[in-house]
Amino acid sequence: MAHFCLENDIHNILRLDMPITTPPMARWQWKASTSNSTNPNSLSPNKSVNRSVSLSKTPSKTPGKNSKTQNTPTAGGDRFIPTRNNKQLDVASFLISKANEPVEETPSLATNQKAWSVTLNGYDIEEAKILHFGGNPLNAPEGYQNNTTPASVKKSRCISSVTEQILHAPGFRNDFYLNLMDWGRQNLLAIGLAHRVFLWDAAVEDIILLKKMEDENNFICSVSWSKDGNFLAVGTSDCKVELWDVQCQKRLRSMDGHSARVGCLSWNHHILSSGSRSGMIHQHDVRVADHHIDTYGGHSGEVCGLSWSPDGQYLASGGTDDTGFIWPMTTGSGNQVVRALTEHQGAVKALAWCPWQPNILASGGGIGDHHIRIWNANSGSCISSLDTPSQISSLVFSPNYKELVSGHGFGHDKVIIWKYPSLTKVAELEGHEDRILNLALSPDGSTVASIAADETVRLWKCFEKDPVKKPKPTSSIIQQHIR
Repeated sequence: MAHFCLENDIHNILRLDMPITTPPMARWQWKASTSNSTNPNSLSPNKSVNRSVSLSKTPSKTPGKNSKTQNTPTAGGDRFIPTRNNKQLDVASFLISKANEPVEETPSLATNQKAWSVTLNGYDIEEAKILHFGGNPLNAPEGYQNNTTPASVKKSRCISSVTEQILHAPGFRNDFYLNLMDWGRQNLLAIGLAHRVFLWDAAVEDIILLKKMEDENNFICSVSWSKDGNFLAVGTSDCKVELWDVQCQKRLRSMDGHSARVGCLSWNHHILSSGSRSGMIHQHDVRVADHHIDTYGGHSGEVCGLSWSPDGQYLASGGTDDTGFIWPMTTGSGNQVVRALTEHQGAVKALAWCPWQPNILASGGGIGDHHIRIWNANSGSCISSLDTPSQISSLVFSPNYKELVSGHGFGHDKVIIWKYPSLTKVAELEGHEDRILNLALSPDGSTVASIAADETVRLWKCFEKDPVKKPKPTSSIIQQHIR
């Protein structure tokens, strides 16, 4: 029965032509009934006195702390004001007191980035200036490597790898132990080709035939200019040392005494030193008739390298016995040796004294050694050593840039420029097709000449003087001597 009653009620509700007997309560009626339930003094829904006013007012009292009125809206407005328990009040009080406390300053992101920049770069990047309009440039912190060059630092020069000029040298003898090229103070380049000696005037680019040996089976073994560039010493395969006047183009004298070919020569004012294949070194005083004044006999092989120090205090010699010696400038010293250089494992031909440090000697080893070694002549100790690795045939110091130039044979066939004293590589000059046998520096120090077994002489203009730098004044004594 109840089932049929429910169906009948549902049917009546769904019918649209029937009047609604129990319509939904209006909003004002619902608020009025709620107000009556919470406030007995409020108006009932049946009373119409000041109804519009009561709907717009907001109750001035907070509802009581009971579960029924906590979630019930008041009749005076739409706000919902909940009641709070003691725990919520404690939490709110704590939060308010926490908000009023002074806030501790924590490092911001910008502060952290600044600290990281200082730690990693040595300075704050944000404060670094790209352009600097005055004063001295800022110095980088210690240990910081800056790849940019400050405006006040001189930029490194550009060394051309292209040959400035090429001279053909037909008949040049491919012999590692000979010294067949030298550049004199008068800007004349002397070259020994087979049995002849040629002079190339670099100023006018003219070639002069100075000497021709009568017996073509003999050959030129060494050439060396005097300090003033007016006289040329020539060593030959027939054991002679000749002295030539270049201006008059005639031989002044021929000095005997050696028992084998003369492969190296070196001047010390009026003293001319000559090294022979016999292992002997002769000292000649070219001013007197009895020229032979002393003999050094320390080498067991051919003497292939000779060089006097700039101050004339020491004579360095190198031989095929893988040994170098430093001799004092004292007449009658005989076999008394100041220092013996025994660390090379190859023939010591390449010898060069440092122009600005007269007690520093550079030596180069042959194919079995290929090391550049720097020596202190006063103590005889090896200061530094560098493995190139290639046969070293010649060494030249450049005073313009304080660098060392090496000529290489088997292995590289190059001219290499090294920074002194660090011996870091500055440049490599390539062009020769065979091993380089001799190097020579121009009088002004701007050009290096290299001669190789490919029968060519190549000029490398890699040490030009700085035009801004003022030349050193010449003393009155030298000026009077030149006049």
